Amino acid sequence: MNLITCVIAYFLDLLVGDPYWFPHPVIYIGKLISLIEKTIRKSKINKKIGGLIIWILIIFVVFSITTILIKLSNFNPIFHLIFASILVCTSFSTKCLAKEAKKVYFSLKNDSIEISRKQLSYIVGRDTSQLNREEIIRATVETVAENTVDGTIAPMFYAFIGGPVLAMIYKAVNTMDSMIGYKNEKYKDIGMVSARLDDAFNFIPARLSLILFTLAAFIVGYDYKSSFKIGIRDRKNHKSPNCGYSEASVAGALGVQLGGTNIYFGESVYKPTIGDKKRELEPDDILRANRMLYASTGISLLLMSLVYYLIYIIL
Repeated sequence: MNLITCVIAYFLDLLVGDPYWFPHPVIYIGKLISLIEKTIRKSKINKKIGGLIIWILIIFVVFSITTILIKLSNFNPIFHLIFASILVCTSFSTKCLAKEAKKVYFSLKNDSIEISRKQLSYIVGRDTSQLNREEIIRATVETVAENTVDGTIAPMFYAFIGGPVLAMIYKAVNTMDSMIGYKNEKYKDIGMVSARLDDAFNFIPARLSLILFTLAAFIVGYDYKSSFKIGIRDRKNHKSPNCGYSEASVAGALGVQLGGTNIYFGESVYKPTIGDKKRELEPDDILRANRMLYASTGISLLLMSLVYYLIYIIL
């Protein structure tokens, strides 16, 4: 059932994406995180302990609600399949990520630097207000590479293992990290648990992404040899133990250099460079990164389906 659910969910995501009118679960997860965080900050609870409480409560709520909804949908097999597929679909963001990246691309092509900065600010956590043209392109390519894992490969991996429940748990883990998992003064204590457990959940998917992006580069006609070579060489050139794999692989495939200093919440965060600067970044690299996004997630679905089917046959 998980195989069929994931296939339907993936193609539904490609077709529909994340409609603005749809009550996306992440919105409500985010509101609950904010509510609990404010309560913890007002209390006298140790912030690291408070961060653990946030994580446990969010996971418990998401697990409970998703499990109840899935069980309630069991009254009819067809309805159950459709409902489960929609839930899993909400954990994918292939079309949405590509769409938001293309908005940055089109504004750059129209020489609208201010609009480009604003569009970029919707999909990255860094300060975009002072970024120049090349920095905007770099940030967009980086976020497409990183969020291909967070947005589709990882939730797909967990959906194959544990269906909608585990997919939504992953989404909750990732949302907590994106909201409070920073290492600055404000979040370093209360967000420590969320950041480290997000790293743990992404450990396998991030490493899979190196293989998936290399295969994607081969399929779309990019430098697949450098994709794998740079992916291995520069995978640790990132403060995150996971993000370097996808960013390095994409940088190698495109023949560009990523990384460097960024501004997060008013603080400069230095990142080592990733990839070889064979040429300057250009707006079309955003479209190339999008092609890598679509190809790698499609390959991910194919390979995970094959492994799932083989395990099903064996067992």
